[in-house]
Amino acid sequence: MKHIFVLAMDELQRTELETICDADNYRFHNVLDKAALVDAEDLRFDTLLDQTRQAIQSAGVPVDGIIAQWDFPTSILVPILCKEFGVSSPSLESVLKCEHKYWSRLEQKALIPDVVPDFCAFDPFAELSLAQIHLDFPFWIKPVKGFSSQLGFLIRNENDFYEALGQIRGGINRLGEAFSEVLGKVHLPPAIEHAGATACLAEEIIQGAQIAPEGYVQDGKVHIHGFFDMHKADKGTNLDRLVYPSAAPDYVQDKMRRTCEQLLNGIGFDNGCFNVEFMWDEARNQLRIIEVNTRISQSHSEMFLQVDGRSNHEVAVSVALGQQPHMPRNEGVHGVAAKFILTHPEDGVVTRVPDDAEIAELRRRFPLMQLKLDVEVGTRLAEMPNQDSYRYVLGELYLGAPDRKELMARFDECLTALRVEVSPVEKRELSENAVPDIAG
Repeated sequence: MKHIFVLAMDELQRTELETICDADNYRFHNVLDKAALVDAEDLRFDTLLDQTRQAIQSAGVPVDGIIAQWDFPTSILVPILCKEFGVSSPSLESVLKCEHKYWSRLEQKALIPDVVPDFCAFDPFAELSLAQIHLDFPFWIKPVKGFSSQLGFLIRNENDFYEALGQIRGGINRLGEAFSEVLGKVHLPPAIEHAGATACLAEEIIQGAQIAPEGYVQDGKVHIHGFFDMHKADKGTNLDRLVYPSAAPDYVQDKMRRTCEQLLNGIGFDNGCFNVEFMWDEARNQLRIIEVNTRISQSHSEMFLQVDGRSNHEVAVSVALGQQPHMPRNEGVHGVAAKFILTHPEDGVVTRVPDDAEIAELRRRFPLMQLKLDVEVGTRLAEMPNQDSYRYVLGELYLGAPDRKELMARFDECLTALRVEVSPVEKRELSENAVPDIAG
């Protein structure tokens, strides 16, 4: 029996883990929970490190592997814990070269310059922070450590910049202070030491189709086991759905594969999982890299299961154990699957969510449908943790179909049946003619 420790494992992830090959030979141990490791407002990294370490030790069993599917701080806790418990993992320094967005950009510029958009770092607390940016409007700004587009802003002019700067100054320390604790554990190059954990990036706006390969590195060899299309909402900057498998041409996928190999081998990332976000501009025949994540994506797991017949946890567990993964292809019940992000554009109070009978009826029609709602009646959207700068995420809907046309038809049917209603803060009563907004 192998003992695998999973940071902040929820019930859906436990179910997905049970689909992997030889799952009966593994015992999966949860380490803390999502409230402590993902949603906590007051993050203290060293405190979380002590808590996760103690939780693993208190299990009283051998530690054969440690995995994470969430972003910071779990993605950084894993390499530290793995080193302490003597199990396989990438080095902390190689993970930080991916996860510190400025450090990552500098590494990318040195190793894969042809796919790196123009960028520069700036101090959001400096009196003349705008003067530190050499890019012309419009550009995008974001902290060097963040996730889910938190504190990321499209900047069209000076007014946009200073409005965004106020929000960044008020919120950047939530992750920045904990990230600073991490940076103190490695030797930093001068540019990163100077920037620190609360710097920001300004980046060139890039256009095109967003595509994400997911893979792993084992003994220096890079493997890709899936490509995802990341669709943006109409006239928006945020994603509204992820679709697997990608419809990108083979030659584009091959270029992404080669780019991942050059970058990850160049920074010394080994024996770990990753997913990378790219932008492909077909009209310009131009590929650009957005960011690198040092883990499998929990957003991808259900889609792999529906299309390939097995969750991507198959890969995460095998790599953590130092074994060669064996990920099936096209052995699931669907030809295509998607994660739809259910959103609302403005603050409000939730007045209705689907009941158990409505969800059960849709599951009867679409047996592998998964609905994860982050709200309940009475939830104030502005008080929810981990929201991005332009919308509120109400939940996620996972759905599969034989093809993309049928996938979108099924999604429309689900939207009609699964009504989430949100009333404006100043007027909680919906008018009789109000149209509920569940998808942006």
